[in-house]
Amino acid sequence: MAQAVRHDAMRARNLALVLGEVNSRGSVTRAALAEITGLTKTTVSKLVADLIDAGLVVETGAVRDGERGRPGVVVRVSGEHVASVGLEINVDYLAVRVVDLSRTVRLRRTQAVDNRFAQPGDVVALLRNLALKAVDDAVDMGLRVVGGVLAVPGPVDQRTGTVHNAPNLGWRDVPVAALLELPFPVQVENEANLAALGELWFGSGLSDFLHVSGEIGIGAGLVVRGRLFQGSHGFAGELGHVVVSPDGPACRCGGRGCLEQYASQDALASATGLTPAANPHTTGAQAAATAGNGTQAPTTGNGTRGGAITGSGAQASPGGTTAGDISRIVARLEAEDPAALAACERAGWALGVALSSAINLVDPDTIVLGGIYGPLFPWIGEAVTATLTSRLGQMRDAVPPVVVSRLGTEAAALGAAGQVIQRVIADPAALLQT
Repeated sequence: MAQAVRHDAMRARNLALVLGEVNSRGSVTRAALAEITGLTKTTVSKLVADLIDAGLVVETGAVRDGERGRPGVVVRVSGEHVASVGLEINVDYLAVRVVDLSRTVRLRRTQAVDNRFAQPGDVVALLRNLALKAVDDAVDMGLRVVGGVLAVPGPVDQRTGTVHNAPNLGWRDVPVAALLELPFPVQVENEANLAALGELWFGSGLSDFLHVSGEIGIGAGLVVRGRLFQGSHGFAGELGHVVVSPDGPACRCGGRGCLEQYASQDALASATGLTPAANPHTTGAQAAATAGNGTQAPTTGNGTRGGAITGSGAQASPGGTTAGDISRIVARLEAEDPAALAACERAGWALGVALSSAINLVDPDTIVLGGIYGPLFPWIGEAVTATLTSRLGQMRDAVPPVVVSRLGTEAAALGAAGQVIQRVIADPAALLQT
């Protein structure tokens, strides 16, 4: 028995080793895998055969490695069979993304909904409905959904799937994982952390950066050498509640002068003279009540291969309050409205103050601004950089560059789906046993 257990453990390690190399290299021959891994050619051939049978890799053709010998058959990760689901609950929208094992985005579904006025059970019921429809569509594509991850805007106990405190939703100690009840395992994680992972796996190719998610709330995720830093309890990255002015406006968190009071979507809309676009379509409760009567969420279907964003639907942003508020603010900025310009100047300053503290603490290589900060960057970028330079320039040879994420508001949902893909790559044996 002990020998069989050891054999199974060794096989699991070798499967992960081989699939990991195929994934990282894009395409590779069996002979090259044997040389890279140190395994025998016979062992590699058996492992690759198991991965092919499981639908995880596929043969793509023959290549000649050198002048002599038979050409080797190339294998690569297959995107035709296994998929994951990335889910997101945000303040003003719900999102579902289906991603296959090759990291091609196969389905996007987003619904605008005002979750600030909804009970958690109603919000989760609507998300469940969207997710089940997405899974049905994935099955029609020939895909097997093996798991999901849910992004939520607040600190999460990953062991229980409980949201501790999401002030922008009005949630405290909500057992989201228990409420969701989907036909596959789902883990609940912080939205800002997953957005950082989305940037890592689907973004611009950076491996050391601090990603800032700007929406109704503001969060940050730190990636160091390709790995997410979460802190001792998984609560790292609450950038929105870094105090930039101790005597500033009261915040939902109970503090004063938090970054969110200056640089969040609602703060910008208010300072611009706009009323935040509340309830553009329906509240969470109303949506949940009609979820089963044929209501169809907006979808786009253009694919994303290997992390590259392509096609008109590639940055399918929520069709409700986030997109609505930002488009109205941008329109005023383009018209050189003084209030809008001043609001962005102040937001850029506040971001710079908060980021200067983060930079002093964790020394990121690059700052990546995501979410609403993409379309607003032409008006906030200079203020952010100027503030960083004034606060850090005496201590550093150079201030970290500030760049814009191309993923927009779908970074968290993509990161959620990518998290499942990473787990399959890291432990394919677990999938082979199911």
